[in-house]
Amino acid sequence: MGLADRDYYRAEPRRGSFGSMSAWSVTTWLIAINVAVYVVNVMGHDWLYQFGYFSSDTAISQFEVWRFITFQFLHGSIQHLFFNMLALYFFGPMVEQYLGQRKYVAFYLLCGAAGAVSYLLLMVAGLLREGPFTPLVGASAGILGILMAGATRVAPDATVMLIFPPIPMKLRTMAWIFVGIAAYTIFSNGHNAGGEAAHLGGAALGYLLIQRPDFLNYVTRWPKPRSRGRGMKMDDWR
Repeated sequence: MGLADRDYYRAEPRRGSFGSMSAWSVTTWLIAINVAVYVVNVMGHDWLYQFGYFSSDTAISQFEVWRFITFQFLHGSIQHLFFNMLALYFFGPMVEQYLGQRKYVAFYLLCGAAGAVSYLLLMVAGLLREGPFTPLVGASAGILGILMAGATRVAPDATVMLIFPPIPMKLRTMAWIFVGIAAYTIFSNGHNAGGEAAHLGGAALGYLLIQRPDFLNYVTRWPKPRSRGRGMKMDDWR
């Protein structure tokens, strides 16, 4: 369930933009972790998949809340993984540079979790054919959040090009097209409506968070180790 049939290509390389990923960036690590999880899962005959996929039954009924995070690092096929990581490679670095590493990690994971929440809400509302046992996996919700951040604040006028068909367009145009496709697929009960429900949730939270990125300070803030001989000061929470 993801962006497996949506291909991206950069048209105009820009500093801090598409594909400008450093060796130790968060985006690099996210891609590496996703690939490693896929390989380990295949070698382990889906044991990571069983532990980490998201569904209403596992995450809510059985209170296995870690699945709001773990499902984001699982993929159903090599194609699913490849195109999600390709999108993350192109669009992740510009948002990472804009937010900074800590906020970027929080942003990505929160958007992914919002995808699971959206999946649940639309299922309860009766808009999805998926049931409580249907698994949800993939990084797509987090990536849609990144795409919306780029499209609405970071680089809305950047020119991107779809591979199939090869049509150049503004990043903001691409993002809203994907949102429209997701909404249409859900309301028409089309193929992968559950995945598109997650896309909508990730895109919606991505849009909201990038308008108020200071909110992420509350998520990423924790005290520094306390030095001996003095109490905690306000500066320790930066």
